[in-house]
Amino acid sequence: MSDPLSLTFAALADPTRRAILARLSEGDATVNEIAAPFAMSLPAVSKHLKVLETAGLITRSRTAQWRPCHLEAAPLKDANGWISNYRHFWEASFDRLDDYLKELQAGDPDKKS
Repeated sequence: MSDPLSLTFAALADPTRRAILARLSEGDATVNEIAAPFAMSLPAVSKHLKVLETAGLITRSRTAQWRPCHLEAAPLKDANGWISNYRHFWEASFDRLDDYLKELQAGDPDKKS
């Protein structure tokens, strides 16, 4: 799996990684700050961060001895763009269903519009 969109969705498949991204949407954080709310070891959190970093969803910088993590939103925008194609499909399907239900309520289900 090497295409960016697949890496993004694979990274987003895990709830811990989604929670980490939610935390980073509030601002940069160190590994210790990110790990605080989770009942898991620092190495386990680091593995999640590595997956997010490989997907391009986070970057790590260096400030003295700290390596704060930063959310990179561009891959999320690409994922949203891909999903929005299906949003249009569902909206059109719901519009057709709405029209059909209105026809049923009007008592003429065989009426074609």
